[in-house]
Amino acid sequence: MTGRRQASRTMLNRAGPGAAAGGFTLVEMLIALLIFSFIASASVAMLSFSVRAQAAVGGKLDDLAALNRLAGALSADLAQAVNRPTRDASGRQLPALVTGLQAGDGVLVQLVRRGWTNLDDAARPSEQKLAYRFVNGRLERLAYPSLDGAQPLAPAVLLRDIGAARMRFRANGAWSDQWVELPGQALPQAAELVITRSGGTQFRLLFLVGTGYRKPPPPGGASPQGASNAP
Repeated sequence: MTGRRQASRTMLNRAGPGAAAGGFTLVEMLIALLIFSFIASASVAMLSFSVRAQAAVGGKLDDLAALNRLAGALSADLAQAVNRPTRDASGRQLPALVTGLQAGDGVLVQLVRRGWTNLDDAARPSEQKLAYRFVNGRLERLAYPSLDGAQPLAPAVLLRDIGAARMRFRANGAWSDQWVELPGQALPQAAELVITRSGGTQFRLLFLVGTGYRKPPPPGGASPQGASNAP
């Protein structure tokens, strides 16, 4: 009986110190939680920075894509411009290419282009009247359902956040802010679009006008055949 009691006391003595040595103190737990909070805070900050950077890069890429779409649309429209005068809704006759129809309307250029795809086989010509205008910080493309006497359809917004936009036109080696039809030349040879974004960044885009563009003849030489911009 005495031997059993001594054995039980020996086992209790061994269990007590062993159990205390295998656990964590309160100070150790607090230090571990502090280190974990530092790591978690750094991870959240890095994740937040990554999300903001991704959003900023995505916005820049979307803006660049919109600028490229604008350049592609305007390049195609100006390249296929034709000498076809039109009439507005009031019956007034307009030249083939017009700038600034009315004060304050924001129209940069209005023209007629060929190559209007007729997907639904509607009874209409393959030429289309359209205009580009700058209004309320947006650059819009207006299309007309018919060449004469029609109101424009709903505008398509091509670019936003614009502070200023202007166009110039080149003919006979000179640039002009307003296009005035010259004798025997209904269309300019080239056009320039200068866009100033709301943040101050400026873009300058150059386009050829009309598929009949030719290099000017040498001084005193005869004009090359087909040098006219008219189709």
